[in-house]
Formats: sequence, structure tokens, C-alpha cells
Amino acid sequence: MKYLCFLLVVILTGCSDGRPEAKESYGIVNSDLGGGLAAFNYSQDYEEVEDPIITRQEAAVYRQGDMIAEVDNNPKIIKTASLRFETQDLDGTHKNILDITKTLKGFVSTDNSGKNYSEHFRNITIRIPSESFQAFIDDVSKGVSYFDRKDISRKDVSEEFVDLNARLKAKRELERRYLELLKQAKNVEEMLDIERELSKIREEIEAKEGRLNYLKDKVSLSTVSIQFYKYTNETRVTVSYGQKMKNALSGGWDGISIFFIGLLSLWPLFLILIIIILLLRRWMKRRKKRKAKNTE
Repeated sequence: MKYLCFLLVVILTGCSDGRPEAKESYGIVNSDLGGGLAAFNYSQDYEEVEDPIITRQEAAVYRQGDMIAEVDNNPKIIKTASLRFETQDLDGTHKNILDITKTLKGFVSTDNSGKNYSEHFRNITIRIPSESFQAFIDDVSKGVSYFDRKDISRKDVSEEFVDLNARLKAKRELERRYLELLKQAKNVEEMLDIERELSKIREEIEAKEGRLNYLKDKVSLSTVSIQFYKYTNETRVTVSYGQKMKNALSGGWDGISIFFIGLLSLWPLFLILIIIILLLRRWMKRRKKRKAKNTE
């Protein structure tokens, strides 16, 4: 009898599995809406979800439909490169890069040029199909003897792709079911509650779709930033001796003007000095008068 009681306790403990019951109800469900919509009422035990970001509603949708996002198995790689080098022919190098871009079906994202005290330079950003990324780098590198900078990076975002697709599919299924609930709502309060939940779900769907589209763009088109430059040895315009004298006189006058303007800004100090000098003179005069009286 003792062994039988012990065995019964073990069986009951194993069945409970130590998990709390999810007695609260998620979503808006009317008992009269039919069993087909009961997916939004989770009075049964829910399974633990490893990813804490996934909501219990999403987890239920995964459970019920075994929803696995349909994505290809090709790795999703974001490729970027940054190149900087010297060239003796700015225009020729620029034309060569444009020709390579056109041949490989890419396009120019930004293109600007400028100069500083020692060089002329040009910056250009190219978006190139990812399958032509390495070919583009190799073609641009031809004829370049030395790179000041050559940074090439590849980032694997395959896991994020799969995750976003799975979450989108779950969110869209939740949206579909809430729309079914909305059609069968019994009163205005239920309609408002369901529409509020739908609004939240649609915001999440739009955010995930935006992120997914961004990743698709970065994966399909690689970004290559190129800066090339040419050192300049331009001679400055020769200034005549007379012009130098004129510039010196003009500069001297400007210097004097600045000096006097600076003195004018110190007028409070000069006023204090004048007052001190007047007081000293007055004191010295009184002192002389006292000495004269004492000698008499």
C-alpha cells in the first residue's frame, strides 16, 4: 500500500511538470464565435518559448500551424568596401570606374570632387550587384600600385532574414484571425478592442517589413566607396615689388587701426589710472605744503 501511494505521488508530480497554468485570456474572444477562433483564448498550458521577444500569441500560432518561414537556403551576405588610392589622371580614373560600373550593371550613388592645399580629390560611391562585387574590386584595382586604404567586409545576416520572415508570417496570421474576429464582433466595445489590437499588429508588421526590405537592398546591392586623389604642384601668382610695398603699407595701417581700437576698448582702465594719478598729485601737493610749514 505504501509503495502504491508513493507511485501515485510520483505520477502526479510528473504530470504537473512544474509549469504554471496560463489562466489569463489573450485577445478578444466571444464564446459564441465558434471553435475555429478559439486560438485566441489560451486557457490551456502554454509551452515555454526560448526567444523572449516572441509573444505568447505568436507562440500559439507557431504551435497550431507549425509555421516555418519559406526562405531559400542561400546565405544572405552584406558586402561593403572602402578604397583610397593616388592616381596621376583624375578624369581617366573616374571614367574607368564609370565604365566598369556600367559593364557590371551597377549605378553611382554619390559623386563629388574637391581640392585642398596639396591635392585634388574625388569621392564616388557605387552600388553594384552582389554577385559582381569581387569582379568590380578586381577591375578597379588594376593599375593601382598602392592602396592607402582597402577595407572589405562581409556580414552574414541569414539568421536575421529567417527570423524576420518567421515573425512576419506569424504576425500576418494573427492579423488574419483578428480580422475574422472583427467580422463577428457583437458590440462596439468588442470592435474597438479588436481594432486596437489590429493597429498594434500592423505597426509591428510594417516595422519588420521595413527592416526586411532594408536588408534585401543591402544584400542584393553591395556598396563600394572610392576616393582617389592627385597631388598638385601649382605655382602661385607672382606679386610685384610695388604691390608688396602697397600690401605692407596697407597691412601696417590696418595694424595701427586695430591697435587703437584695442586701446579704446580699455577706456575704463585708463579712467582708473587718471583718477589714481590725480589723487597722487593731490596727496604730494599736501605733503609739500606740510613740509614747508614745518620748516618755517
